[in-house]
Amino acid sequence: MVITVSKGIEGLIPYTTGKPIEELERELGIKGAVKLASNENPLGPSKKALDAIDEAAHGINRYPDGGGYRLKEALSGKHDVDPSQIILGNGSNEIIDLLVRTFMIPGDEAIMADLTFIVYKLVVTASGGKAVIAPLKNEGHDLAAMASMIGDRTRLLFIANPNNPTGTIVTGEEVYAFLDRVPDNVIVVFDEAYKEYVTSKGFPDTLGYLRMGRNIVILRTFSKIYGLAGLRIGFGMAKSELVNYMNRVRQPFNTNSLAQRAALCALDDDEHIRKSLKINEEGKKYYYSSLKEMGLRYIPTEANFIYFDSGRDGTEIYNALLKEGIIVRHIEGSRIRVTIGLPEDNRRFIYSLKKVLSREGVKI
Repeated sequence: MVITVSKGIEGLIPYTTGKPIEELERELGIKGAVKLASNENPLGPSKKALDAIDEAAHGINRYPDGGGYRLKEALSGKHDVDPSQIILGNGSNEIIDLLVRTFMIPGDEAIMADLTFIVYKLVVTASGGKAVIAPLKNEGHDLAAMASMIGDRTRLLFIANPNNPTGTIVTGEEVYAFLDRVPDNVIVVFDEAYKEYVTSKGFPDTLGYLRMGRNIVILRTFSKIYGLAGLRIGFGMAKSELVNYMNRVRQPFNTNSLAQRAALCALDDDEHIRKSLKINEEGKKYYYSSLKEMGLRYIPTEANFIYFDSGRDGTEIYNALLKEGIIVRHIEGSRIRVTIGLPEDNRRFIYSLKKVLSREGVKI
């Protein structure tokens, strides 16, 4: 039997999430593996969020609020935007998919960096669009180059800020100059999944541009600093007109009851956010000093992960670390991305990395 596959899908490589820790431990005969590959909050979720999940669990025989009324009201108050300007998603990933399906048709183009969140390219290509790739500059987005690539069929332009996997940001000054070059018919998507970790004062006020009526979409998530990755809930903020169109494509009940209630309570747990930021800053400094001591080049980060050059074959290093019970993310070549974890996890990673790099037999 011959089946028909949508144009563009045959050449795609599925997103690799890795094996569950339990299965990895069974296969390698190890215990106590540490996952530092997915940029999750090592402290876990807020206790307020967990209590909300317990309470909401008794009502899971009912469909969730399809409009996410209470959560959108809370987000509206926190970010000073109208509820009609907010869309909820099954993680911010779903909103990326909604953007492409709503505003692109086959043959349209979306501009993105050549080393950024891979989902942009996957969704655009799978939908019959063309991903226009802009090289990075100094490990970050080259906004001037991206603006120069805008053509007649450009519909979306993706900017991960901070960028995943490099951890770099584009500044408010850069964004101001960039937006002046973007025509009104192009939607600029600022993916700010790691925004809560940013310490730089130069980070752009994208909400200010939204209030000015610009055609931008701001993506945020509860998967990172809020510690709710397993519940899959994120949100986007844009002009009401854009949100209205996306809601016509969005599936009903796309965010579940437990996720909505947990997100609502996590949003106001300032103490949990403070602790998460503190442990991230301490871990960042430890990684910086340790990698510097080892003579390894790293990129200063505004997120909760570090992108560094192992100086060796990255696949070899990744596999060797797996045998030590350390799960990281091999990006390309000799480049590795590692999440900032709990202090003991960070120390174990550095110990294992030193061990692996000094071991005879590791190919250079």
